[in-house]
Amino acid sequence: MKALFLHAHFDDYEFTAAGTFELWRRALGAAFQARVVICTDGRAGHHRLTREETWRVRWQEQQESAALGGYECEVLRLPDGAVPREACLRVTVDLLAALWKAIRDFEPDYLFCPPLPADPLAGMHVDHAAIAQAVREVAYMINVPHAFTPEYPADETRSRPCRVPVIIATYDTYMSGANAFDLVVDVEPAMDLITRMSWSHQSQIREWLPWVGRHEMEAPEDLEAWSRTLRARKERENRELGLPERPATEVFTVTGWGERPDVDRLRRDFPGLVRDEQREARLRRRFARG
Repeated sequence: MKALFLHAHFDDYEFTAAGTFELWRRALGAAFQARVVICTDGRAGHHRLTREETWRVRWQEQQESAALGGYECEVLRLPDGAVPREACLRVTVDLLAALWKAIRDFEPDYLFCPPLPADPLAGMHVDHAAIAQAVREVAYMINVPHAFTPEYPADETRSRPCRVPVIIATYDTYMSGANAFDLVVDVEPAMDLITRMSWSHQSQIREWLPWVGRHEMEAPEDLEAWSRTLRARKERENRELGLPERPATEVFTVTGWGERPDVDRLRRDFPGLVRDEQREARLRRRFARG
């Protein structure tokens, strides 16, 4: 089992999919391989540190989280070697090419990315929306070997097939009130690790997020205080989604951008999946069309 997480920022993983990946790791051991790809440089995410300091600090924090979570971590690099700039991400040919290469290099069974905003009244983060749109646009090209050989030269006479993953959208706090979901995963058994992994992002949870004032939180003094803050956040998300406050959950929407999934396969593959016959029936109907 190989799972790839493509998202915009340092710390997006911990707040949306880290528990599910950890349940996979516990269930499958060495048979599970996880990779997290951060698609911006993180330089805009602080109010006191310089852009260069912010980049260095946030990359170090993500590596500390990766050491706890046992996943591979890298930043996305465009064909010229540059990391896309935070806060102004746009869908360009170079971004599509870089995502295409990142997906083909890893060949995941499941690819996780941000959701694509559909409601014009819903909030959004430009970087999240750009990655969602870019993944959608590049999805068909994953098994098109010559799509981006101008950007990544290769022997065009010797092509190999590439597995196309099931592409799944995560929850997005910036779309509060407009999130939808097909899958609910009970991540309560992993909450302690999620707490410690997210606590790695000190520059964000103790400094930037409280300062920017968009996340309903005060600066936590220590890990215990952060545990309470994170628990309250999880409960608030569950209420928004019409779920019970406990257990802690991660929710996902299955897209039709990549491989069309089989519901029975999803049930087998996802540890901690909260079964719901109505959700499963809707999912079957959606992918039975066409």
